[in-house]
Amino acid sequence: MLELLVVIAIGFIMAGVTFIALMPMLKQTHVDQAYDTTLSVIRNYRNQSITQSKRYILTFTTPGTITVQYWGVGVPVNPAPVTVATYTLPPDMQFAVQSGFPNPGPDNFGTGAAAVSLNNCVVISQACMIFNPDGSAQDDIGNYDNGVIYITRPGELYSSRAITIWGATGRVRGWRLYNNSGNTWVQQ
Repeated sequence: MLELLVVIAIGFIMAGVTFIALMPMLKQTHVDQAYDTTLSVIRNYRNQSITQSKRYILTFTTPGTITVQYWGVGVPVNPAPVTVATYTLPPDMQFAVQSGFPNPGPDNFGTGAAAVSLNNCVVISQACMIFNPDGSAQDDIGNYDNGVIYITRPGELYSSRAITIWGATGRVRGWRLYNNSGNTWVQQ
Protein backbone atom coordinates (compact mmCIF):
# COMPACT_ATOMS: atom_id res chain seq x y z
CA MET A 1 0.00 0.00 0.00
CA LEU A 2 2.86 2.38 0.84
CA GLU A 3 4.51 1.69 -2.51
CA LEU A 4 1.26 2.51 -4.32
CA LEU A 5 1.02 5.85 -2.49
CA VAL A 6 4.63 6.68 -3.42
CA VAL A 7 3.95 5.88 -7.09
CA ILE A 8 0.78 8.03 -7.08
CA ALA A 9 2.64 10.92 -5.40
CA ILE A 10 5.42 10.74 -7.98
CA GLY A 11 2.80 10.74 -10.75
CA PHE A 12 1.14 13.88 -9.35
CA ILE A 13 4.51 15.62 -9.00
CA MET A 14 5.40 14.80 -12.62
CA ALA A 15 1.99 16.02 -13.82
CA GLY A 16 2.44 19.30 -11.91
CA VAL A 17 5.92 19.88 -13.32
CA THR A 18 4.68 19.14 -16.84
CA PHE A 19 1.76 21.56 -16.46
CA ILE A 20 4.06 24.33 -15.20
CA ALA A 21 6.49 23.67 -18.06
CA LEU A 22 3.70 23.86 -20.65
CA MET A 23 2.16 27.15 -19.45
CA PRO A 24 4.47 29.44 -21.52
CA MET A 25 3.70 27.39 -24.62
CA LEU A 26 -0.06 27.65 -23.98
CA LYS A 27 0.24 31.42 -23.54
CA GLN A 28 2.19 31.69 -26.80
CA THR A 29 -0.53 29.70 -28.54
CA HIS A 30 -3.09 32.33 -27.46
CA VAL A 31 -0.88 35.12 -28.82
CA ASP A 32 -0.54 33.34 -32.16
CA GLN A 33 -4.25 32.54 -32.29
CA ALA A 34 -5.29 36.16 -31.63
CA TYR A 35 -2.85 37.47 -34.24
CA ASP A 36 -3.78 34.84 -36.84
CA THR A 37 -7.52 35.37 -36.31
CA THR A 38 -7.28 39.14 -36.70
CA LEU A 39 -4.99 38.96 -39.73
CA SER A 40 -7.07 36.30 -41.49
CA VAL A 41 -10.38 38.13 -40.88
CA ILE A 42 -8.95 41.31 -42.38
CA ARG A 43 -7.46 39.54 -45.41
CA ASN A 44 -10.52 37.33 -45.93
CA TYR A 45 -13.03 40.20 -46.02
CA ARG A 46 -10.76 42.32 -48.21
CA ASN A 47 -10.64 39.42 -50.70
CA GLN A 48 -14.40 38.91 -50.45
CA SER A 49 -15.06 42.59 -51.09
CA ILE A 50 -13.04 42.31 -54.31
CA THR A 51 -14.41 38.98 -55.56
CA GLN A 52 -18.04 39.70 -54.63
CA SER A 53 -17.97 43.44 -55.45
CA LYS A 54 -19.34 44.26 -52.00
CA ARG A 55 -18.45 46.59 -49.14
CA TYR A 56 -17.55 45.15 -45.74
CA ILE A 57 -17.14 47.15 -42.53
CA LEU A 58 -14.71 45.79 -39.94
CA THR A 59 -14.72 47.11 -36.38
CA PHE A 60 -12.32 46.16 -33.62
CA THR A 61 -13.90 46.61 -30.20
CA THR A 62 -11.90 46.34 -27.00
CA PRO A 63 -11.19 44.12 -25.28
CA GLY A 64 -11.19 41.58 -28.14
CA THR A 65 -14.12 41.52 -30.55
CA ILE A 66 -14.07 41.85 -34.34
CA THR A 67 -17.40 42.62 -35.98
CA VAL A 68 -17.91 42.31 -39.73
CA GLN A 69 -20.86 44.00 -41.42
CA TYR A 70 -22.05 44.01 -45.01
CA TRP A 71 -22.92 47.50 -46.22
CA GLY A 72 -25.04 47.53 -49.36
CA VAL A 73 -25.32 50.36 -51.85
CA GLY A 74 -28.61 52.17 -52.28
CA VAL A 75 -29.85 55.21 -54.16
CA PRO A 76 -30.27 57.88 -52.87
CA VAL A 77 -29.44 56.52 -49.39
CA ASN A 78 -27.29 53.52 -48.42
CA PRO A 79 -29.08 50.90 -46.31
CA ALA A 80 -28.02 50.23 -42.73
CA PRO A 81 -25.09 47.82 -42.31
CA VAL A 82 -25.98 44.18 -41.58
CA THR A 83 -23.81 42.12 -39.23
CA VAL A 84 -22.29 39.13 -41.03
CA ALA A 85 -19.94 37.68 -38.41
CA THR A 86 -18.40 38.29 -35.01
CA TYR A 87 -15.01 36.97 -33.93
CA THR A 88 -13.56 36.90 -30.42
CA LEU A 89 -9.92 36.79 -29.33
CA PRO A 90 -8.78 34.40 -26.58
CA PRO A 91 -9.81 35.83 -23.18
CA ASP A 92 -6.25 36.74 -22.13
CA MET A 93 -5.58 38.70 -25.36
CA GLN A 94 -6.85 42.21 -26.12
CA PHE A 95 -6.82 45.04 -28.59
CA ALA A 96 -4.76 47.31 -26.34
CA VAL A 97 -1.56 49.30 -26.00
CA GLN A 98 1.17 49.13 -23.39
CA SER A 99 3.83 51.53 -22.26
CA GLY A 100 6.95 50.74 -24.22
CA PHE A 101 5.33 50.72 -27.66
CA PRO A 102 7.53 52.69 -30.07
CA ASN A 103 6.31 55.99 -31.49
CA PRO A 104 5.64 56.04 -34.41
CA GLY A 105 4.07 52.63 -34.79
CA PRO A 106 4.82 50.09 -37.52
CA ASP A 107 4.79 51.49 -41.08
CA ASN A 108 4.80 54.90 -39.30
CA PHE A 109 1.08 54.50 -38.50
CA GLY A 110 -0.24 55.45 -35.09
CA THR A 111 1.66 56.62 -32.05
CA GLY A 112 1.37 53.55 -29.86
CA ALA A 113 -1.24 55.35 -27.75
CA ALA A 114 -4.51 53.93 -29.16
CA ALA A 115 -5.35 50.22 -29.54
CA VAL A 116 -7.11 50.81 -32.85
CA SER A 117 -5.80 53.68 -34.93
CA LEU A 118 -8.34 53.92 -37.75
CA ASN A 119 -10.66 56.67 -38.99
CA ASN A 120 -14.06 57.02 -37.32
CA CYS A 121 -17.04 55.94 -39.39
CA VAL A 122 -20.17 58.03 -38.99
CA VAL A 123 -22.48 55.20 -40.09
CA ILE A 124 -21.59 53.10 -37.02
CA SER A 125 -20.17 55.81 -34.72
CA GLN A 126 -16.79 54.21 -34.05
CA ALA A 127 -13.39 53.53 -35.60
CA CYS A 128 -13.65 51.13 -38.52
CA MET A 129 -12.32 50.19 -41.91
CA ILE A 130 -14.47 49.64 -44.95
CA PHE A 131 -13.15 47.39 -47.69
CA ASN A 132 -14.44 48.40 -51.11
CA PRO A 133 -14.69 46.35 -54.32
CA ASP A 134 -11.42 47.88 -55.55
CA GLY A 135 -9.64 46.43 -52.48
CA SER A 136 -9.04 49.78 -50.81
CA ALA A 137 -9.74 50.46 -47.14
CA GLN A 138 -11.66 53.68 -46.56
CA ASP A 139 -13.88 55.33 -44.00
CA ASP A 140 -17.53 55.98 -44.80
CA ILE A 141 -16.90 59.39 -46.39
CA GLY A 142 -14.25 58.12 -48.81
CA ASN A 143 -10.97 58.93 -47.02
CA TYR A 144 -8.31 56.23 -47.31
CA ASP A 145 -7.94 54.51 -43.97
CA ASN A 146 -4.27 53.93 -43.17
CA GLY A 147 -4.01 52.54 -39.68
CA VAL A 148 -2.71 50.08 -37.13
CA ILE A 149 -4.33 47.61 -34.75
CA TYR A 150 -2.42 46.48 -31.66
CA ILE A 151 -2.96 43.04 -30.07
CA THR A 152 -1.37 42.23 -26.73
CA ARG A 153 -1.60 40.35 -23.45
CA PRO A 154 -1.71 43.05 -20.75
CA GLY A 155 1.42 43.04 -18.64
CA GLU A 156 3.52 41.13 -21.18
CA LEU A 157 5.02 43.70 -23.55
CA TYR A 158 6.77 41.23 -25.85
CA SER A 159 3.57 39.28 -26.49
CA SER A 160 2.47 42.27 -28.57
CA ARG A 161 1.61 42.12 -32.25
CA ALA A 162 0.43 44.80 -34.66
CA ILE A 163 -1.35 44.77 -38.01
CA THR A 164 -1.09 47.69 -40.42
CA ILE A 165 -3.49 48.52 -43.24
CA TRP A 166 -2.59 50.75 -46.19
CA GLY A 167 -5.83 52.39 -47.26
CA ALA A 168 -5.19 53.06 -50.96
CA THR A 169 -4.14 49.50 -51.77
CA GLY A 170 -5.67 47.58 -48.87
CA ARG A 171 -2.29 45.99 -48.17
CA VAL A 172 -2.17 44.29 -44.78
CA ARG A 173 1.06 43.54 -42.91
CA GLY A 174 1.75 41.86 -39.58
CA TRP A 175 4.33 42.92 -37.00
CA ARG A 176 5.90 41.63 -33.80
CA LEU A 177 7.50 43.68 -31.03
CA TYR A 178 11.14 42.83 -30.29
CA ASN A 179 13.76 44.26 -27.96
CA ASN A 180 16.57 45.07 -30.41
CA SER A 181 18.54 47.72 -28.50
CA GLY A 182 15.17 49.30 -27.77
CA ASN A 183 11.67 48.21 -28.68
CA THR A 184 11.13 47.90 -32.42
CA TRP A 185 8.40 46.46 -34.62
CA VAL A 186 9.66 43.72 -36.96
CA GLN A 187 7.56 42.52 -39.86
CA GLN A 188 6.43 38.88 -39.58
